[in-house]
Amino acid sequence: MMWTEPFFLQQKNQIAELAMKHRLPAMAGDRIYSEAGALMSYGPNIADQYRRAATYVDRILKGAKPAELPVEQPTKFDLVINRKAARALGLTIPQTLLLSADKLIE
Repeated sequence: MMWTEPFFLQQKNQIAELAMKHRLPAMAGDRIYSEAGALMSYGPNIADQYRRAATYVDRILKGAKPAELPVEQPTKFDLVINRKAARALGLTIPQTLLLSADKLIE
């Protein structure tokens, strides 16, 4: 499992390569890792979080007090499966999981 932090994000390609080299299925919380070669990722949709943050900015600019705004949690999550990585690891991803994925990387 890879952390979604700046250091690891900078090293995402190297981490994905090492995971493949050692035949380890790698998973992360951000889709960028799957795009770099990790087996799969599941985490909040970043674009949706930015859109939701913009609504907070709008409310504040219209006079709302930041301390009075509710804390929200992500509501939209992305499941990305790298089928190329699965094949390289000799794994078969269940059809139900493939159908649930937001993006499949061939």
